[in-house]
Amino acid sequence: MRAVQFDRYGDPDVLYVAERPVPEPGPGQVRIAVDAVSVGHAQTQMRREAFPAPMWRPVFPVVLGGDVVGRITAVGPGVTVLRPGDRVGAFTLYGAYAEQVVVDAVTVVPVPEELDAAEAAVLPGTGLIALGILRTGRLRKGETVLIHAAAGGVGHIAVQLARAAGAGLIIGTAGAAAKREFARATGADAVVDHRSAHWADEVRELTGGRGPDLILDGIGAEVLEQGVGLLAPGGRLVFYGSSGGELAIPKVSVMDLIGIKYVTGFALSAWRGGRPQEYEAGVAELTRLLAEGQVTSVVHARLPLERAAEAHAVVEARAQLGRVVLVP
Repeated sequence: MRAVQFDRYGDPDVLYVAERPVPEPGPGQVRIAVDAVSVGHAQTQMRREAFPAPMWRPVFPVVLGGDVVGRITAVGPGVTVLRPGDRVGAFTLYGAYAEQVVVDAVTVVPVPEELDAAEAAVLPGTGLIALGILRTGRLRKGETVLIHAAAGGVGHIAVQLARAAGAGLIIGTAGAAAKREFARATGADAVVDHRSAHWADEVRELTGGRGPDLILDGIGAEVLEQGVGLLAPGGRLVFYGSSGGELAIPKVSVMDLIGIKYVTGFALSAWRGGRPQEYEAGVAELTRLLAEGQVTSVVHARLPLERAAEAHAVVEARAQLGRVVLVP
């Protein structure tokens, strides 16, 4: 089978297409024929040796992972519920930039037949992250929410989910003017440029000086530190990633929290493993919202495997509106 791999860290041009053996599923695993796989900031960080998570321990040559949608072609020992032919999605750290990939069965979610594969690739990972951070932040009807990177893969879904959940004022942040316009089109009431030295003042003014009740932050560093200062009394900030890499991991003093402010983190694997019933309910809810068209996954570009380097370049330039997807 064809796969995109790299055998050294570097720029997007280290990615190349190679022939690899079709992988066999082991115990508790399934093999999926890949119809679509997402490309996100995490994968570009992995390629540059900048991914801050400790579970990333690659052995070269590396085939990157992502949010996958396809059909099961084989199941490993111990897998009884899933079977060949099932249309499914899954998130994996490795192996998905390929025509077939093996994943752990516990990560698999069903994908309705009526959903386009590239759009449905939001379901197993990115979309559930957007839903999970809103759940973790305990958004209540009428509350003000600030969503950083509101034009990105997680952000544009979070904006729509916040609207569906009855949020009051939805404020997004985005860099380029086209991204700010896109965030408004997906449901944000106002969008500010977080690159501006005065972005926090703009948010404070938009909230009448009170500050947001909830902040969803996948950027980190100074943006998060300023966000803590912005929170309204009783406000919550959910940190779910540092898109700038290891150097973007923020440092927050407990003294910053004495205004009755809360900072917490979110990881999809922790949600799935630690609160399985809540996670399963989230999968069902997101699937329904996508199937009914209440939430739309916007696909910026659909590119074949051999253009994976181009996909990475688009993401690193922060040029995408929505998601970039590879279609083997």
